[in-house]
Amino acid sequence: MLQVNHVTKKYGKVLANDDISFSVQNGQLAVLLGPNGAGKSTIIKCIAGLLRFQGQILVAGHANDSLEAKHALGYVPEMPAVYELLTVGEHVEFIRRAYRLGDEANAYADALLERFEMDDKRDKLGKELSKGMQQKLSVICALLPRPEVVIFDEPLVGLDPHAIKELKELFGELKRGGASVLISTHMIDSVEDFWDVAHIMMNGRFAATRENREGVDEKPLEQLFFEITERDKGERA
Repeated sequence: MLQVNHVTKKYGKVLANDDISFSVQNGQLAVLLGPNGAGKSTIIKCIAGLLRFQGQILVAGHANDSLEAKHALGYVPEMPAVYELLTVGEHVEFIRRAYRLGDEANAYADALLERFEMDDKRDKLGKELSKGMQQKLSVICALLPRPEVVIFDEPLVGLDPHAIKELKELFGELKRGGASVLISTHMIDSVEDFWDVAHIMMNGRFAATRENREGVDEKPLEQLFFEITERDKGERA
């Protein structure tokens, strides 16, 4: 489970996140929607422990800066961060050793590499990979420890159609496996089939929250999103 309680983040005088609170339950997929500059990546980086903030973030019941939380968290950044001088195989081995994973992780790593069509790239250095391949490697490294909480920041950008299909299927598998999944995106159609709760962000705040409930007659999420974002543009004009 992921819990974000009253998180505020400022860059100097700029308020990037303004008293944000939400949770992602076990087996739930939540999405953060919003235009560029809405504050989505900032809250993702706060959760991942990359930024200092005011408030509280708990990952699987532990403070997000604790070792226990880091073991429970998988993070796929918007811009892939791979080691230029490690091969794909060495990336996988590094994660296996860092998380002290057993031999069973080797089979899972092989399955992930094959699934994302990276099994023939084991000897390629990180700097030799295209951005799309680096993104796939980031996904593989994040999922290898089988984290309880997984956060994705614009995960489908730069991926080929096969990788997009496999990653979308993995979203469902993570949910069914009981993981808490959080996806930040501005591409509504990329998550329309499997989201449980959506938070629409504007100016560092949640402008609306919508639960995906069957049988409830509500306006489509895309329509709500554009009503909010277009209204904001009109007010600023």
